[in-house]
Amino acid sequence: MANFISIFRIFIMFAAVYLIYAHVGNVQAYVWALILTILAFSLDGVDGWVARKFNEVSKFGALLDIMGDRIVENTYWVLFAVMGWLNILFPLIALTRGFITDTIRSAAMEKGLTPFGMQVNPICKWITGSKFMRISYAVAKVLAFVLIVAAKIPNIAHAEFLWTFAYWTAVAAIVFCVIRGLPVMIEAKRVIEG
Repeated sequence: MANFISIFRIFIMFAAVYLIYAHVGNVQAYVWALILTILAFSLDGVDGWVARKFNEVSKFGALLDIMGDRIVENTYWVLFAVMGWLNILFPLIALTRGFITDTIRSAAMEKGLTPFGMQVNPICKWITGSKFMRISYAVAKVLAFVLIVAAKIPNIAHAEFLWTFAYWTAVAAIVFCVIRGLPVMIEAKRVIEG
C-alpha cells in the first residue's frame, strides 16, 4: 500500500502540471492544480506513515520514496522555469544535486548501506538524516511549490505579496537542496572506495 501511494502521488502531480501548462491563465484549472499539488505533497508523508504502521518498510520502498520525491520536485522546478516563473538555474541546481547524490547513494546501496545510513560523520548525518533537517527541507519545498502555484492564480488577492513570499521560499528550498546534498558528496570517496 505504501509503495502504491508513492507512485500514485506522481500521477497526481502530473495532473496538476497538466492543468497549469495546458490551461494557462484558467482560474479553475489553477485552483485544481493547487489542490492537487497540496494533495501530492501530503501523500509524501502518508506513504512513510503507512509503511511504518503496516510494517512495509523496505529498501525498495525507501528508494521508491526518494525516486518519487525527485520526480515530483524536479517536475515542479522544470515547470516553473518553462512557464517563466523562475529562473532556469532553479531546476538546473535541483537536477544536478539529485544526479550527484543519487549516483553516490546507488554506490552506497551496492554495499548494503541505506541512503541515509551511508553517512558516518555526525554533522553530515545530522544535515542529511535528522528529522529537523528533513522536515525543514520538506516544508521549504512544499511552501515554495504551493505558494508559487497559488500566486499565479489569475486575479488572486495580494498576488504581488504572495509572489514575493513564494519566490523567497523557492530560494530557501534551493539553498536547503544544496546544503543537504553536500554531506553526501563529502563522504562519497569513503563510500565508493571503502
